[in-house]
Amino acid sequence: MAAVLAGAFVAQTAGALLPDVPLLLAATAVSLAVEGVLYRWQPGILSLLAKSHADITVRHLLRDLLLTVGLLRLGEHDREPQYAWLVAGLLAFYALHCAIQAVSVLVRRTRTLPVVTRNIDASALRLSPAPAALLRRPGYRLLLLGLPTTVGLAATAVTRQPLPAAAGIGSALLLAAAGLGVLLVRLLPSRRPAGEQEVLDWFDTWLADYRPTVGLYFSGGVSSAYQANMWLETMSRLDGRPVVILRERFMVARIAATDIPVVCLPKVSTLMRLEHSTLRVLIHPSNSGKTSQVLRIPTIKHAFVNHGESDKLSSCNPYAKAYDEVWVAGPQARERYARAAVGVEDKDVVEIGRPPLDAVRPRSGTPAAGARTTVLYAPTWEGWDGNPGNTSVVSAGENLVRALLADPGVRLLYKPHPLTGSVRPAAGAADRRIRDLIRAANRERPAASAEPARSAPELDRLTAELDRLTAAGVREGADQVERMLAQSAPPPGRAEAVARATAAWEEAYWASLPADEHQVVTGVRPALYACFNVADLLISDVSSVISDFLASGKPYAVANTGGLSEEAFRAEFPTVAAATVLTPDAGGVPALLEAVRHPEKDGLAHARAELKLRLMGPDEPTSQERCNTALRGLYTAALNHRACGEQAGAQGHPHPQRLMEDLLPGLPGQPGLPGQRRESDAGTGAGTAADAEAAPPVTPPSRSAPPV
Repeated sequence: MAAVLAGAFVAQTAGALLPDVPLLLAATAVSLAVEGVLYRWQPGILSLLAKSHADITVRHLLRDLLLTVGLLRLGEHDREPQYAWLVAGLLAFYALHCAIQAVSVLVRRTRTLPVVTRNIDASALRLSPAPAALLRRPGYRLLLLGLPTTVGLAATAVTRQPLPAAAGIGSALLLAAAGLGVLLVRLLPSRRPAGEQEVLDWFDTWLADYRPTVGLYFSGGVSSAYQANMWLETMSRLDGRPVVILRERFMVARIAATDIPVVCLPKVSTLMRLEHSTLRVLIHPSNSGKTSQVLRIPTIKHAFVNHGESDKLSSCNPYAKAYDEVWVAGPQARERYARAAVGVEDKDVVEIGRPPLDAVRPRSGTPAAGARTTVLYAPTWEGWDGNPGNTSVVSAGENLVRALLADPGVRLLYKPHPLTGSVRPAAGAADRRIRDLIRAANRERPAASAEPARSAPELDRLTAELDRLTAAGVREGADQVERMLAQSAPPPGRAEAVARATAAWEEAYWASLPADEHQVVTGVRPALYACFNVADLLISDVSSVISDFLASGKPYAVANTGGLSEEAFRAEFPTVAAATVLTPDAGGVPALLEAVRHPEKDGLAHARAELKLRLMGPDEPTSQERCNTALRGLYTAALNHRACGEQAGAQGHPHPQRLMEDLLPGLPGQPGLPGQRRESDAGTGAGTAADAEAAPPVTPPSRSAPPV
């Protein structure tokens, strides 16, 4: 398309210089059509053109300039003064375009707040809807507002009369002036959102009123939001008043539906204001470059929970020693840190299980005779280092899928990692070939079996209901200020309604599919854990997926694509101890399916139970209870650290006991304390500053003994 656009400009130049009116008009029409295609389907080319200093302003100006040159070449000398007025009008339009862009930048700056929020009433900040997207996007604006000038000039080239060009340029001038006026009004003091200092003062007041006690801290790229989203449900059930702390503005919209207050603090100076709040514990599901900035706050203790545990080196990153504690699932992870010797002391490792796995249902009963075997193939991605042993997609994926599709009693669910192909193009190509194999297998099914198990109207209704509950509630083109206005404090009970609607949707989704139709599962729904619940067998790679799947107690297999022998493979990766190891040729798939269909042939059931205990710890107390216990211990450590610091200063804290009340559970017969929210506050996280007076100290969480 870029070549076509360049060719159109060359042809337009030739048409203007010859002059040749048909060629000039045809080339102009083609260039305008290509612009529309690029803006609609190929924005990457527009970015390359802009980097080459051939942005939309240059291209549109060149297009109109060539039309004007054509008019001058076509006209008689005595008509040149008339065309001079057209040139003056054209220059005035482009001057207005530049003025609109300058004012648009000023408006955007006034609407770029130092704090971005969700689920918080920020109406005091004088928030308002964003200006029309057309006025904020210079490319679209010039293309549409300048269209009358281009059409008018082209019409004049045909009629040899200046009136069409004058009408087109006049229309463009009026539209541009109106747009400029709309933006100028937004700069009036009464129409601006609150200024930076006013927003910061408001944020300090909110912190003092809400009194957060524990936060989920997250910073990452566009595709990494799932790492934070998997911990949202756990955060909502923690003792205390939770908050989500983000660092990137775009991430606010990518956090899943939740009733927890979400705060984005892009600047380090704004982040430091947390030091003077009641926030005492931050939970980190991932490492990032910006993590070091929040670690500088002395009043907050930090726990690293990771977004998944596996035998990969990333699960025992040396960066973990920067945190006060590392919360792991079970003894296996503790031993992993000890073996890795990355500087994490055993006393700082706390076993809490895996609270997000509460959504994974354990296996119940044996497969019914003749029932189809649902196999979930969920390979991981190639990793930042592109090691061939990271993912099975490239060297084994197609073989595994062919072997599964060859069994008429298998229903395959293929759920690739969202980052597949981001490092190695070969992984992306293999992923596409696997999808083609699945689509071809579905086309070859008998027509009668293509009917779903039951009609889909119920699924459509539930989808609409779930979309309504989880929708951002903002129009397309809304900026962050408008989103803050629309995504204010959530209505009571929304989180519970979302949970019920999600469960109902998942049940209806699986019931609506044909019993023998293979599926490529991508996107947000259904989630990975929902796939766990319907699968009879998992095939994956060495990753947190197999660790999480062990919570179900079902059989699983791991592809060995790193060139190791089976013995070395099992020794290198302890999470493979209870798995069936598959070679890249997928030769072991038939025997694996036989063991799944006939549990008496499953020789790894006992090994899976033992490995689950080592990976996840005991079932009682629950992971959520153990997580809360760990939270109380770290919170107490933070309070003790602060109290010691204040006593060492010139003046002690006037009410040290009050600090302990931020998290402790309410006593029977007493008003609910922040540590245990009242039923009326459960949906909103609300609390009061007048909570109960005192409570006994909290015992720090018990830690499992170090490995023998």
